[in-house]
Amino acid sequence: MSEMAEAIRALISEKGYSEDSVKQTIERALKAAYKRTYGDDENAIVKFNEDMSDVAIYSRKVVVDGVYDPVKEIELEDAKKLAGDEVEEGDEIDILEDPKTFDRSAVTVGKQTAHQGLNETYKTSLMNEYKEKIGEMIIGYHQREKNGNIFVDLGNAGRIEGFLPTKFQSKLEVYEKGDRIKALIVDVKPTNTGIQLVLSRSDTKLVSSILEKEVPEIADGTVEINRIVRDAGYRTKIAVSSAREEVDPVGACVGLRGVRIQNVIRELMNEKIDVLKWDADPAVFIKNALSPAQVERVIITDADKKQALAIVEDSQFSLAIGRQGQNVRLANRLCDWNIDVKTIEQADDLDLSSFNTVQNARNLFSDESVEEISKIAELPGVDTEVAQLLKANGIEEFQDFVEAYDNGTINIEGVSKEALDKINELINENVEFVDEEESESPVQEAAPVEKVEETTKADEEPEQEEEYFCPECGAKITLDMTHCPKCGVEFEFEVEE
Repeated sequence: MSEMAEAIRALISEKGYSEDSVKQTIERALKAAYKRTYGDDENAIVKFNEDMSDVAIYSRKVVVDGVYDPVKEIELEDAKKLAGDEVEEGDEIDILEDPKTFDRSAVTVGKQTAHQGLNETYKTSLMNEYKEKIGEMIIGYHQREKNGNIFVDLGNAGRIEGFLPTKFQSKLEVYEKGDRIKALIVDVKPTNTGIQLVLSRSDTKLVSSILEKEVPEIADGTVEINRIVRDAGYRTKIAVSSAREEVDPVGACVGLRGVRIQNVIRELMNEKIDVLKWDADPAVFIKNALSPAQVERVIITDADKKQALAIVEDSQFSLAIGRQGQNVRLANRLCDWNIDVKTIEQADDLDLSSFNTVQNARNLFSDESVEEISKIAELPGVDTEVAQLLKANGIEEFQDFVEAYDNGTINIEGVSKEALDKINELINENVEFVDEEESESPVQEAAPVEKVEETTKADEEPEQEEEYFCPECGAKITLDMTHCPKCGVEFEFEVEE
């Protein structure tokens, strides 16, 4: 079995198979040959040396007195010759088999089983290896084309095949046989001979992967790609931000004289790329997203439905919209907002008074009920690192900041003038200062109210007057009369004390 031992060592050391997979493959092959020879492999036992230097196959037979099945049984006398006089009837002994004695068809079956097993093992190993590489780039060469789908030669003796389907190709790219193709691995599938890697040239991750290799600041985490959208073959928009105030994320991606971004553009076959700064303020972000157009103003028309109006000069209107609406469509996807672009003249015809831009923008960063804020760290879109530096230097409230900013007395290491200007802008947009004297409502002295004594119902009713009559004729008279109106007698009234 020396040839077998050499084959085992070669498979493990040269081909990279695991020890367990080689053992399983050889065991299946030997048992397949054994079964082909004897019709059954239930009693076939394969044994390996501890160091995997050799392998052997045995027939496990029962010791009997009178053999009925020679494949599984052995006569007691024959067993004693092989294993000694201690052997008794009913014992089991393993008898070494020589594969060279197997017939030709058995050897062929064993080889086919071994070959198939090794192929499956190799395929499984490749599948596991490349599943971990999904999302990574790979380079190959145009091999052939069928129905618009491109097959890519990735080397490895054809065991790994690249497949670039039409739906994953960039629209304007054209390849000839032998052309170099750099693509993204998006899926792994098994084939008869190995595996097939499904590739993509239209995925946004391809752009971010290429950009990461060109921009060290992205690789080390200083610059972050916040969002990326793409119309493959035509235009890509990338929103980036920086973890450090002094690093310009857009400048880092573009590079000196545009060298870095030009390398990315070349890899994408001259696809247009817009690199813009990400901003937490939706109005600012929408303005940036419509680049290369210059936007005069952005109005948040409905924060809940994420609808906004971008106002541009007449000369910038077609640039903002883009060819067949491509630029504004990509901006919509990048910001996840529905953006309506109008010229200044068109906007003048609209009633914009009902749109409270600041309030709508602030609603994005608050709950349904608007809470009062008084500290710089609570501003929507503020740089938290700058806010912490200001707080550490005794500037936490809006009023403190405004006074120091207006006096030009803020001088803190790590806080640039641009950062201070940004905070001042956020305060102006989101904070309304109220004069305390004006906010106090004037108090008028109440006029004194005279106390009115309660009276009884009897007191409230007028007293009933007494009736008087003439002593001569009996006619009714009053106290103001001097003569009786009937008989003319003269009266004189006396008041009793």
